[in-house]
Amino acid sequence: MKWHKNKQEKKKRRFFKRKKNDQQDSIQHNKITDESLVSNSDDTMEISSENQMMTDDHINDKNSEPLIEAENDFNESDQNLTSRKTKKRVFKRLKERLKKSRKTMGQKFDGWGKKRLDDEVIESLEESLITADVGVETTMTIMDSLTDQVRKKQITTTNDLKFSVLKELLQRLPENQTIESQFIYHPHVILVVGVNGVGKTTTIGKLSSQFIEQGKKVIIGASDTFRAAAVEQLELWAEKTGADIVRHKENADPAAVAYDTVQAAISRKSDIVLIDTAGRLHTKKNLMEEIRKIRRSIAKKLPDAPHDVFLVLDATTGQNAISQTRLFHDALNITGIVLTKLDGTAKGGIVISIASSFDIPIRYIGIGEKTEDLQKFDPELFVHALIE
Repeated sequence: MKWHKNKQEKKKRRFFKRKKNDQQDSIQHNKITDESLVSNSDDTMEISSENQMMTDDHINDKNSEPLIEAENDFNESDQNLTSRKTKKRVFKRLKERLKKSRKTMGQKFDGWGKKRLDDEVIESLEESLITADVGVETTMTIMDSLTDQVRKKQITTTNDLKFSVLKELLQRLPENQTIESQFIYHPHVILVVGVNGVGKTTTIGKLSSQFIEQGKKVIIGASDTFRAAAVEQLELWAEKTGADIVRHKENADPAAVAYDTVQAAISRKSDIVLIDTAGRLHTKKNLMEEIRKIRRSIAKKLPDAPHDVFLVLDATTGQNAISQTRLFHDALNITGIVLTKLDGTAKGGIVISIASSFDIPIRYIGIGEKTEDLQKFDPELFVHALIE
């Protein structure tokens, strides 16, 4: 053992001595190292290439799928973040526009801040719903359900009551499938109807702008031939958005304009056709018969068309919108409702009233004058904005 220890000490002394003083030995050592590298280069290359192949195979086999999944997860999370931001922005805007509705309800009902749930709170809630244009019949149905839940001790606090009101209102708003998910026809023809002054022409302009932003090719039919300003307004929208437009001279046959619009859409391979119609009183039978003629004219050129009939309603008309919906639906089988002018002057509860009275989806709501203010209707966002 002592001999072995002395031998190691000698090696150490020689190493440090050579490192400090003997450059020739260092050069010779480098030469030896180079020779050993050369002699073993073939073996080393074979081992290295083999190891690299094994490493690559390992990466491909073990990590490729997780990497793809991670990338997909990242993309999905990024899309979800964008969607959440968009919803937050829409909710903020909607809440701002429904301020008057909440204020109207708050004048009749201030029970959310109370700790005690009593008969006075229930009665004031009923009055506030009616005042907000939810409708008497719908309100009574909601109150019967809430009263029953209070009796069964399912609702014991005002917080419970608020949650139940939100739930009751949501149950009366059917889940809305956006119109874009139903574009199975080419072209997809949408006939837009409604009484005078509800905003049909402006709605068509905003819809065409949104569809074109989605990459759709849009053509507009100016079938409101009795109002020159309507045709001019549509021409401005078409120029602004890049949509095509079909128009005839003033006082031309509206059905003929609609027919020619569909024919042009087929020849130009358009994706969407939006047909404007003259405002008409829903109580005038001759005017309602005229709009049926427009529908028949469209069907002559393209069977099964129009594929959608949108009824535009002015939210400020309140319960009168119910009678309009009923008569237009009987005449034309309405497939979607666009509720305009929910911009601070209307009572938002009319949305609940219409949805609970008819099995017709509410497609869009207008909460301002800008193009983006025509929003796809989101029941959950709307109810929360109305109550909260």
